[in-house]
Amino acid sequence: MSKTDRSRVIRLAEARAGIPGPAGEHSVSLMRRGSLEIKLSLPVIPNRQTPHAQDEVYVIVRGRGVLFHDGERDSFESGDVLFVAAGTEHHFEDFTEDLAVWVVFYGPRGGEVS
Repeated sequence: MSKTDRSRVIRLAEARAGIPGPAGEHSVSLMRRGSLEIKLSLPVIPNRQTPHAQDEVYVIVRGRGVLFHDGERDSFESGDVLFVAAGTEHHFEDFTEDLAVWVVFYGPRGGEVS
C-alpha cells in the first residue's frame, strides 16, 4: 500500500473541476477505499435519486435546501451534516443553485445495523 492510499487531501476546487463529467454528470467520484466512496455533488433540479445500497452521509459545503427523506422534509444549510440510511427514499428539494455537497457512502450493502 502506498502512502497516498493511506491519507490524502481532497480539494474542493480540484473536485469541482471534474463537474460536469464527460456525459454531463453532476457529481464526481473522488476516492474509493474498501466500502468507502467519496464524491462531490452539485445537484440540479429536478433532483431525483433512487434509494442507495449503502449508508450515506452528506456534508453541505455551500447552499441550502430541503432534504426529503422517508416521507419527511427537513431544511439544511452550509455546514450541516445529513445522514440517510441505506434503502431510504430521499432527494433534495427547494435548494439554491450554488448547492455543493460532499457525499460519503460507506459500509455493507443494506447498511450498518446498530
